[in-house]
Amino acid sequence: MSVRNPKSFLFVPANDSRRVPKALLSQAEAVIIDLEDAVAISEKPAARDGVVQALDLDRKSSLFTRINGIHTGFALGDLEAIVAPRLDGVIAPKVESAADVAIVDWLITELERNRGMKPGAVQLIALVESAAGIEHAAEIAAASPRLNRLAFGAVDYCADIGVSMAEAEDIMRYARTRLMIASRTAGLVAPIDTVFTDLKDEAGLERETRLAKGIGFGGKMVIHPCQIETVNQIFTPSEDELAWAHQVVDAFNAAEAEGRSSIQIDGKFIDYAVVAIARQLLARAG
Repeated sequence: MSVRNPKSFLFVPANDSRRVPKALLSQAEAVIIDLEDAVAISEKPAARDGVVQALDLDRKSSLFTRINGIHTGFALGDLEAIVAPRLDGVIAPKVESAADVAIVDWLITELERNRGMKPGAVQLIALVESAAGIEHAAEIAAASPRLNRLAFGAVDYCADIGVSMAEAEDIMRYARTRLMIASRTAGLVAPIDTVFTDLKDEAGLERETRLAKGIGFGGKMVIHPCQIETVNQIFTPSEDELAWAHQVVDAFNAAEAEGRSSIQIDGKFIDYAVVAIARQLLARAG
């Protein structure tokens, strides 16, 4: 099962045969079977079998794989092992340039063609986790038609710039804003936010998820199933939001039919821009 534009992305190590099946049947809208940071270097080649086996399992979510970085020497082998019809997408980590995207795109394209797959069947998400990646976000976002979304990796980003995550709220807000603007300019789906690493801080998870949503993000990566419900709930329009959106669209449609392009609802001015926001809310709700 594939979920269109998932809101929650649950990481699970590719070499954990116990957790992978559970993750695929969780409430996460997408599962990221990880070949990168969650797998020791000595285990990376063998871990690819975990992805291959997972492709045949029952699932309720979209299935993505985070490969190793394009400059590590593992990426080609990762892609050769995993590109197959039931794979929804590839997450390329530590992307810093349009060239990084182009290389991964070309490799996937060749594998799709050689394996008789539909061109473009495998989505690509670029995980941006460095100062260079943020600086080149616009070029990255426009690098390939296969690229579906950008994602933000805050832990590596903070390590790259030498700032503690506890002290990096402002600089992370800047990075998120750059990714959102780059995504919007390139016509990509709203970007995916970084993981929240403190499993015991439920209030912190909610606060950070709402912050990302307020900047224009459309989903968040999580590291434990206990975080899924909060992320799904925050990125799903509420009943009050949907009621407002329906009221605005219905009232404006009626006014437009009478030749008017601005109205008031409960004393608030409504024009085409406000209606566009209402329609986006309804679209996200399906």
